[in-house]
Amino acid sequence: MSTQAIRGDVMETPLLIIDMLAYANQRFPDKEIISRLHDNSIHRTSYANTWARTAQLGHALEALGVQSGDFVASMAWNTHRHVELYYGIAGLGAVLHTVNPRLFSEQIEYVINHAEDTYVFVDLGFVAQLEEVAPQLTTVKGYIILCDAHEMPQTSLTNVHCYETLLAEQASNFPWPTFDEHQAAILCYTSGTTGNPKGVLYSHRSMVLHAQASASSALLDLREDTVLLPMVAMYHIGAWGAPYAAPLAGSSLVLPGHGMDGASMWQLIRDEKVNVGLGVPTIWLTLHNYLQDQGITKLPLERVCVGGAASPLGLVKTFDEDYNIYWQPIWGMTETGPLVTSLPPTKAIMALDKSTRYGKQTTAGKACFGIDMEIFDDDDQPLPHDGIASGELRVRGPWICAQYFKNNDTSNFPNGWLATGDIAVIDREGHMKVVDRTKDVIKSGGEWISSLEIESIVSQHPAVNECCVVGVKHAKWDERPLLLVVPVKGQEVTAAMMVEHLTGRIAKWWMPDDLVVVADFPRTGTGKVLKRELRNQYIDYLIKK
Repeated sequence: MSTQAIRGDVMETPLLIIDMLAYANQRFPDKEIISRLHDNSIHRTSYANTWARTAQLGHALEALGVQSGDFVASMAWNTHRHVELYYGIAGLGAVLHTVNPRLFSEQIEYVINHAEDTYVFVDLGFVAQLEEVAPQLTTVKGYIILCDAHEMPQTSLTNVHCYETLLAEQASNFPWPTFDEHQAAILCYTSGTTGNPKGVLYSHRSMVLHAQASASSALLDLREDTVLLPMVAMYHIGAWGAPYAAPLAGSSLVLPGHGMDGASMWQLIRDEKVNVGLGVPTIWLTLHNYLQDQGITKLPLERVCVGGAASPLGLVKTFDEDYNIYWQPIWGMTETGPLVTSLPPTKAIMALDKSTRYGKQTTAGKACFGIDMEIFDDDDQPLPHDGIASGELRVRGPWICAQYFKNNDTSNFPNGWLATGDIAVIDREGHMKVVDRTKDVIKSGGEWISSLEIESIVSQHPAVNECCVVGVKHAKWDERPLLLVVPVKGQEVTAAMMVEHLTGRIAKWWMPDDLVVVADFPRTGTGKVLKRELRNQYIDYLIKK
């Protein structure tokens, strides 16, 4: 009997990004994409119209000389035009580089030059910012401003085009090419909290597989009756894959543009009957504060899918008890494509008593199919999934980064895994919980203290709007935790109140040595609290006290 492997008799058709929009055009042509534009007007279009306009974009890109393998940048908010760039640039075989406009000017200059972008598509609100760095952009041939002809600004940018004028001259059908599914499609850089941002280059195959997983019941559980509001920006890890997953599921897509404040969010949620939202905890805290001020408790929202930072138990409870909204934890990072875990509101989860359920909702949920997830000790050995043992979280799978773009450093990729930098536990059912970042964990007298665990408990106090725990220098114990709190408006928070609140809920030696009341926290461009900056600011606080 032959031992030679036998191939199956099936067709080999590549998984390409443009085919997801083709599918939506065929099956859900009238489903809407609703966008807030720069002037706060609301724009409405459909998947069918988006398909036609993306074809026009394909012709326009060819007219500009864009070729397969070229890198093309965008500096834009979440709008229908940005969705067209997602499909048209990748569909041509070029690579869309989504530039985070909240990076420092030097970082924007760095990432565009590092990617060797040929053109930049830019929203009106970012033109002035781009003008500052344009003279240093060595590979950029021209700029396309995402606006109507009558809105074109005076600008020092060279070789400038109007997006709508370019599209208006083109046919609404395009012969999209077929190519290897492993070809690069999207480039996204990390936030760059330390050193220069690092590039993560996604393939067509990885993005299609990620979109299928994201739309599935294991992750975002998107359906035809879903009205999805991605409050995470499209320049940040592709809005967590929403512009790809929503068309696959036939979901309506509501795009907030620049409107990231509570009032703007509420307007879209109310008027468009949004029932699922995506965003970091800070976004939902912003919405909560606005709703509290306005006395609003009835929302069409059924779920908020929350990632980018740990889920504070206080907000989990608040969204359930005040609004009857399920706080759905998800986890991922730029290097993971990004979504790999979630905890949807299954019958089993909703049947749990609330205390148990809330505890589950502060985990990151379970990994979806295709993702391997393990925790490792300092000796590089895997640890048991018992909910107790903690170690560095590592992941691998078909949409996980294997190396950084134009970077030969393999230290983050040991033995075929991605080392995430998170310290985590995994229980026997697969629930993963991040207990700290390797760079944020506090080592006091040789013992570890979890800043995230303290923050989760402090967040439950009714006078606390937001909190953060950092490790600062101590003469005897090397490091001790310092608690920083942003109080609820009109409320007072004292150290004595927090000691009383934490007593009996954490180990005595975990108790923060002091409390500092602050007005706000410094943040990254994606809304995460910059603990490193706070730690540097308060590093000698206990020494000097």
